[in-house]
Order: sequence, then C-alpha cells, then structure tokens
Amino acid sequence: MAHKTAWFKVDSADFELDTPTMVVAGGRALCVTRTQDGWGILDNRCPHQGGPLGEGQIEEGYLLCPWHGYEYDPLTGEPPPGFTDIATAYPIEQRDDGLYVELPLPDDEPTLMDQMVDVLTDWGVDTVFGMVGHSNLGLADALRKAEEDGRLRYFGIRHEGAAAFAASGYGKLTGRPAACLGIAGPGATNLLTGLWDAKVDRAPILALTGQVNTQVLGPGAFQEIPLAEAFSAVSEWSQTVLGPENASELMALALKHAIVQRDVAHLIFPDDVQNLPGRTDPPDRPRAGRIGDHRIVPPKDRIDEACRLLEGAQRPVIIAGNGARPFRDEITALAEQIDAPVITTFKAKGVMPDSHPLACGVVGRSGTPVASAVMGRADALLVLGASFSNHSGIASWVPTIQVDYDRMTLGKFAPVDIPVWGDIGSTVELLARGLNSSERPEQIVDVELRKAVWREEKARRRGIVDEQGRMHPSVVFHELSSLVPDGAILSVDVGNNTYAFGHYFESGSDQDVLMSGYLGSIGFAFPAAMGAWAAEGRSGRKVISISGDGGFGQYLADFTTAIKYEMPITHVLLNNSELGKISREQIGALRPVWQTSLVNPDFAEFARLCGGRGWRVDDPGELRSALEQALAVSDGPSIVEITTAALAT
Repeated sequence: MAHKTAWFKVDSADFELDTPTMVVAGGRALCVTRTQDGWGILDNRCPHQGGPLGEGQIEEGYLLCPWHGYEYDPLTGEPPPGFTDIATAYPIEQRDDGLYVELPLPDDEPTLMDQMVDVLTDWGVDTVFGMVGHSNLGLADALRKAEEDGRLRYFGIRHEGAAAFAASGYGKLTGRPAACLGIAGPGATNLLTGLWDAKVDRAPILALTGQVNTQVLGPGAFQEIPLAEAFSAVSEWSQTVLGPENASELMALALKHAIVQRDVAHLIFPDDVQNLPGRTDPPDRPRAGRIGDHRIVPPKDRIDEACRLLEGAQRPVIIAGNGARPFRDEITALAEQIDAPVITTFKAKGVMPDSHPLACGVVGRSGTPVASAVMGRADALLVLGASFSNHSGIASWVPTIQVDYDRMTLGKFAPVDIPVWGDIGSTVELLARGLNSSERPEQIVDVELRKAVWREEKARRRGIVDEQGRMHPSVVFHELSSLVPDGAILSVDVGNNTYAFGHYFESGSDQDVLMSGYLGSIGFAFPAAMGAWAAEGRSGRKVISISGDGGFGQYLADFTTAIKYEMPITHVLLNNSELGKISREQIGALRPVWQTSLVNPDFAEFARLCGGRGWRVDDPGELRSALEQALAVSDGPSIVEITTAALAT
C-alpha cells in the first residue's frame, strides 16, 4: 500500500550554491542543496550508517557524507557507478511562494515499540527515568507517545546512574516497578550501580537498554558491549528483543519477574528492532491472571507455637525490618495489645513514631542505646521482615520468632527458634487473634527511663563543637525532628551524616525512610528522592533528602533535573569538607588520614545558580529558620547547606 503524502514548504532563502544544508519539514530531517543543475532534497540520513548528509560537502558534482565519504547525486540520490547505496530523494516543486517538497506522512499504524510500551503501561508502570540517545530512539518515541496519552511520566536525567537510583527509590517506596532507560554501551553500564542497589534491597525495577544494530553485533561495533553478559549478575531476568513474534510477551515476563521476585528485570533493544512495525494481530498480555496473591498464611501450628512463646515471655520485644513497613498499623496494634516494645532496623526507621511509649528506635551500628539495651534483656523476640544483617546485630541468644515472606530469609545466617513463612500483615493479624491482651507496665517504664537518659545524652552532644568551631550533627537532626511533617519521605545517603540521622533523628507518624541498605552506595539520597517525589510527591507528601558533601557531589548535576520538573525536594546537606566516615575508618585502623579532604563549591549558591533556592548555615542559631524556609518551598528544589563537624556520634 502506498504511503499518503503531503507537500511542505521549505525555507530556501539564502541558500549558498553547492552548500548542503539540513532543514526540518513535515517532522523529517532533510538535506537541501542548490547546484548549477537546480534544487535537490534528499533524506538527511545516509543509507550507509545514518550519517547527516546536510553536514557534508559537494565535490565534482556529488554530495559526500561527512562520516565515511559515501557519494550521492544531490538531485537524485544515485551513487557513482559501481556503488549500490542510494539516498532517498523527494519530489520538489518551485512555486510562486517558494520551494515545496512532497513527503510521506507518518504511518498511523503502531510500531513494535508502541505495542511493547502498551504492555508496560497496562501492567501498571507509570514512571520512566532515563536518557534518550541514538540507540534507543525508537523505544523513546513510543514512550513519548505514551506520555502524550497520559499513560506515563518520563523524567529526563543528567546521568543514567541517577535514573537507576531514582527508579530504585520509587520501587522501595511503593513496591511497584519504575523503569530506567539508557543507550547501548556506557548508558547501559551507568545503570548498574542503581540496579544493584535495587536488587540487594529487594526493590522491583525494570531496566530498558538500547543496543547496536543486530547486523553489527559481534565484531565490536561502536558502543557495543555484550549487555546480556554485563547484566547477567544483577538481573533476575534479561532478554534481547529480536523480532515481533514474542516481543510483547517479553515485556510481560520482564514485569512479572520484577514484581514477583522483587528484583531487576532487563530488556535489550537493538536499534534496528526498534524500527520494526507492530504486529497486525497483537495478542493481549494482561496482568490479570498472571500475578498470584501475595498473602501467604502460615500453618496454624506455627502460629500456635509463636503465640505460646510470646505468652510465656515476661519481656517480649518486636523487631520490625523493612519488610514490615507496609504493616505499621497492624504492628503497632499488636505491640499495644501485649505491651511489647518495638525496635526497628535502620531500613525500617519510622515504622513506629519515636514519640510512641513503646518505640525504642533503631538497633545496631546506626541505632540508639535504648534499642540495644531493650533487645539485650528481652526473653522473646518477634522479628518481622528483617534480614539479620551484621549491621543490625539482632541478638542471637534470645528465643526468636522470625516472620518473612521470603522463605530463603528465614534462618538465613543462623537457626531461629520458630521460622514462620508468611505475609507479615496476615501473620500479625493471626498472632493478634491468638494472643491475649497483656499488660506489662514495667516494659513501658523501662523504655521511658532509657529514653530519658538518651535524651539527656543527646542534649549534651548538641553542645559539642570541633576544633574549627563547627556544630555537632546532632543539632541538625534535633531541629529536623520537630520540623519534618508527619507523612514525609526521607531519603538518606551513606556516611557519617547517615549514622547521625539514625542516632538523632526522631521519626514522626507515617514517615518513610529510604536508603541504600545492603549496597551502601554513596550518592543515593538525592536521585532516590526524585524517585520518591515522582511516586508520591504530587499527592502532597513532603520529600526530604539528606547527605554529606561527598554524597551530594556524586550526582549534583541532577539538581537541575529537579529544577526542570519542579520537584519541591528539600535537600539537607551536612558539609564537613571531607569524606568524614572514611577519615574515621582510617583513624580506627591506626592509619594516617589520607585523600579524604574535599574541595567544595558553595552549595547554597550552586542551588541558586541552577534556579533553585539555597541557604548556607554556619551558626546553629540560624539553622531552624533556614530549615523552615526550605521546607516551605513548593515550586522546586532547595538546599540547606550546614557546616558540621565530621562526627557521627
């Protein structure tokens, strides 16, 4: 069937003789030439490898491609004798009002990429972070059309690493996958750190990467790397799309793996495959019927066994891990029913507000002495959705019930007394039914006394300054504790600033904390905050990111991404002009402090130069006002740069 065509006027004023020029008409890039023989208009794309003919030159009557010197007649597109590549020439007319060209109209039929993006959005993916480039243009165009239809939002970033961290933050917050997009070669490899962060923290994520044309795969083309091999360790599932037969099924399978396994799924798109037409009979690939119910109910005898241990304990304690975060209300109700103090892992900080009489804060290296002491004297632990990492240091000598959705996590590092495989929400509900209400007032008194002692110690530390007169980090988190609104999302980084956050920040109600948990990647905080805002910021939840100067420096260019999309993220930056955690580690290892100092810009001024808001605080007396002003900004990102001592305790 012949394509429909239309005539478009070409601005031909001031064209120099024998000088090719690229123009755009009808949404198509064209190479326009004026020679002694008249006007010629060719497709701007060289048929050899896509070189821009409009940037070429005319020699001996032929138009030379600037990339490889392929030659074409500027009027007909024909090559010299002996060559077979022919450039596409378009009909032209010289009319009274100017030069016109006849061009084929875009085909209304969906492309293969359109059909794959249809599956992506039908499965609930509504957010993509990425960078558009030469080897993902076909896929990117399908994403563009989906965004125009209101089916997804696309956020163009400055570095693919930020895209992966943003998608990871989105997945950690919501439990749903977002996608990250990169080109072949370095664009794809830049995604890997953020994908590893999502993988080890069990966050669903979808990676979409371009690839070189299939015809040049193998010999070592420009930006060709074996992406299936490069992503094999990080991805739960990875496939290359090679043709239309099962392409949409590959998208469905990718999302099924990401959602069910809570892991990384990866699709590779060779450039030429992205330009294929769609199937005339695309099969439905619905999500319904392909994702089972996640609510696993444990056997009754296991619930009875757990209830007997808790009923017989005098000092039962609940430890909530990150897997328990969606069930905070149920956990609080159970804790109140049996008067059990609640401790959280660092990743689960905020599951219970610190103001609650049973809340003990975080256990482990980033935690509080309240939590460690209460855990140490417990005679039964109910551990919900925690992985028993060495950073948390959950007591191994206390009789323990471990509940987790993932059977491999149960007793992973050492045996537990009662391993319970089940959905945490359903399991907590069954435990609540099986347990009698118990009053243990001595537990509440003990927690309150320990919290009072810790408050006094925190107040003492707020008076500490270092040899340069810089404030203790506890001052920052003391002020933030009273200013951050309930329901806020806090994305934290890695380093002394993060340890200080764990020690000193007191969580409010319904707050979520995002972090690079098992990977511990510096630079996570700000990109993940962009992902959090994309997920829930528009619903009114305040998004705050917290980092040191070292961490923010990793992706500071993407502050302009937040400017572009008017993300009202408040970034709290603790500036000690060094990689403070590394300095402390060198001292602890009895080594000289070496190569940890940093040369920084004025980050507040940087924020203003980018078009955002910025405050710099050197005096503790000015801190609260600066934080209040920054938290009130609603039309874009802001930075509060605070000079602090290089201390975490």
